[in-house]
Formats: sequence, structure tokens, C-alpha cells
Amino acid sequence: MVRSREAISIGDDSVALVKRLLGETARRVDEHLPQYLPEVGQPAQQVSEAMRHSLTGGKRVRPLIVLQSAETFALPGEQVMPTACGFELLHTATLVHDDLPAIDDSSLRRSRPSCHSAFDEATAILAGDALIIAAYDALAAQAQIEAVTPGAVLQVIAEFGTYAGASGVIGGELADIHGETLETDRELLEYIHLNKTAKLFEGAGRAGAILAEAGDHSIEAIGSYCRSLGLLFQVTDDILDVTSSAETLGKPTGLDERAGKQTYPALVGVDGAREHARDLAEQLVELADRLPANHSFWRGLVRLVLDRQA
Repeated sequence: MVRSREAISIGDDSVALVKRLLGETARRVDEHLPQYLPEVGQPAQQVSEAMRHSLTGGKRVRPLIVLQSAETFALPGEQVMPTACGFELLHTATLVHDDLPAIDDSSLRRSRPSCHSAFDEATAILAGDALIIAAYDALAAQAQIEAVTPGAVLQVIAEFGTYAGASGVIGGELADIHGETLETDRELLEYIHLNKTAKLFEGAGRAGAILAEAGDHSIEAIGSYCRSLGLLFQVTDDILDVTSSAETLGKPTGLDERAGKQTYPALVGVDGAREHARDLAEQLVELADRLPANHSFWRGLVRLVLDRQA
């Protein structure tokens, strides 16, 4: 039996706080992102246009995690805005590539035509590449902020490469593709969720803490919370692909089942997937309470992800 939401004990005021901060963060990030996007004239202008097209919209959850992680460890979020932008640039690049015909072949993203649908496949590939490079430009720009040390910036860049590369997002993406040809397997499914989604959440949380000069124990604590949050985010994403609509999600639904993806609904059914999501949420509340500050935010973020409809 699926337990009631009240069992997780997260108040509506915490959710309201997270929603407010998401809105504020989206506006602030959107103000800062253009400085990391090159102004490109003809004949390469289309790549620049495709980058801007792909960045339009989005919830900006990963930048919010960077900012709130820094604030949890007493560094004002505005001091880590370049890094927050870097995570959004990379995340958007993964979406551009994820939507390509050779991978998920999705025509819709963020309630707009996906990059290759709005432009063409070659432009989308190059725009995704350019967004990744822009992400590193943003991370490097963090060193211009006097409130952080060069050593901390270098550590964030090194971890960013690890979480984004073959041992992280890219490896998870390849496993996701190969998994379409295999029987549903829990171990493979957990690998895909961890690497394709959760590691970028973990990297965002650790980045804010590293730049705030938190100790190793604190960095591990926020990293553990954010890794589990990423797992929860992916489970709810898999559920919504089965239960929601393209109009609500802003992207096509039913693609996972048609492609034979490794998902929790495929493994244990929708009710089983919901139960797993609730178990993750309960673990996350415990992890949130171990952090030194911002408990209302971190608890509210759990409930927002658990209950999200888009």
C-alpha cells in the first residue's frame, strides 16, 4: 500500500519557499546566462541562435541547488552564480543531445520544438557541443569572484568533468541506450539513474559547498542528499512519462515504453515506482535534517520533486 504524503511530514510553507526561490533563481540565472553565450555572426550565427533557443524555459533546479548549497555553508548564493550558470549550460546541452534522432528522437522540449526540430540535426549537435564549452567558460569565470579561492574553483571544475563525462552523465546515457535492447534489470536501471541524472545533482550540491570552503564531511553530506534527490527526480520523471501528457510536461510522453527503456514503472509497475519514490523521499528528509542550515528549503525540495506534475 502506498503511504500517505503526510507520513513524510513536510509542510506546505516549505514547498512555497522552494517555489518562490525557483522563480527568483530562474530570473537571476536568465539574466546572467547571456554573458556566457558567444555572439556569432554569419555564417555560424545559427549555432548561437540554437543555443539560445535551447536555453529558453526550464525550471533551473540545478542552479538553485548550487546557490542554496553555498548559502547552507554561509556563502551568499550570488557569489557562486557563474558556477550555477555552468550547471544549467551543461544540463541544457545534455537535453539537446538527448533529444536527437539517434538517441531519444524527441520533437518537443520545454514546451517548444526541440533543438534539432527547430533547426536541424547537425546544428543541434554543434549547439550542444558549444553549450558544454560555454559551461566550462562559466566555471572558469567563477575564479573572478574574490569571495572564493582559486583552489576551490579548480576542484569544482575537476569534479564537473568527472560527473559529466564517461564515468557520469555520458556513461549513463550510453547505458540508457543499450538498455533498450535488454530485459528490465534493477542493477542496470540503478546505474542509469545514478549516472544519467543523479550525478549532476550531486555535482551541483558539492560545487556550492566546495566554493563555500565547507569541510569534507559537509561536502559529502550535501552530496549524498543531492545524489538521492537526483534519483528521486528520475523516478518521478519515469512515472510522469507513463501518467502525464505532453501538454503538461512540455515534452512527449510514452517514449520510454515505446523505446523499451529501463524504468521503475517497467520494473515494478507504476504503483511500485511510486512506493520507491516515497521511500527515497523519506530517506531524503533524514539527510536534509543532517545539514547545518536551510532545512526548510531542503525538505521542501523533496516534497516538490515527489509531487511534481511537470
